[in-house]
Amino acid sequence: MERLLDDQRALVQIRASKAPKSGTLLRLDAGFTAIVLDRRDNLFEIRTDGDQPLLALLEHYGQIPLPPYITRQPTGQDAERYQTVYARHPGAVAAPTAGLHFDEALLERIAAMGVASAFITLHVGAGTFQPVRVERVAEHLMHAEAIEIRAEVCEQILAARNRGGRVVAVGTTAVRALEAASDERGVPRPWRGETRIFIYPGYRFRCVDALITNFHLPESTLLMLVAAFVGRAAIMNAYRHAIEQRYRFFSYGDAMFLTRHPSS
Repeated sequence: MERLLDDQRALVQIRASKAPKSGTLLRLDAGFTAIVLDRRDNLFEIRTDGDQPLLALLEHYGQIPLPPYITRQPTGQDAERYQTVYARHPGAVAAPTAGLHFDEALLERIAAMGVASAFITLHVGAGTFQPVRVERVAEHLMHAEAIEIRAEVCEQILAARNRGGRVVAVGTTAVRALEAASDERGVPRPWRGETRIFIYPGYRFRCVDALITNFHLPESTLLMLVAAFVGRAAIMNAYRHAIEQRYRFFSYGDAMFLTRHPSS
């Protein structure tokens, strides 16, 4: 599943020898059926039959959608580990993996240091794992993802700006959401909707001052984002160091703390 649209409808990926047409009835192994309503690029809009909410069916019959580079089947341990302790709203197909490094004890230590925390939502889509395949980066069609930023979060960021503080994003997910919603002052507006923002070298950041992030796949939009944030030379040096020191990469890997390059 890519994204829930309401209690009965969702955007999904379908693997089949032939793409199903609108009106096709799908009989799923779990025992319920769904109807294909429409096709949206490489995704399909479906509606389930019956009164049971689709989310309840997915939670009962579905599996944790691990990233494609994790080739094993998901386990019960993944259901706990591949989730941040502060997640609240279901709907993403992947965890914002920089957030996996935080537990309740660490969040309490950060608060004791005087660091304020604010929480936003971006439902990570499967497109985040797609490599850039075009010769000209600007021609890459970025996937849409749903974000929600509440008014009180915007007020917290403005207060931090006014007292000379920094905005530290946990994950490229948070960067995309904050930058998509921010005005020229670097303060995000309350937002509930979709974004296709594509951040690559040359982008001028408006909101985020520092970033905690894992090490990303080559030729990915996420690697381009961090290259835009600190500069290509700096991020390549960081990756060389990580390889030499045998850091762990990707979802269950290590994290780095990056500060924004002055020219970014």
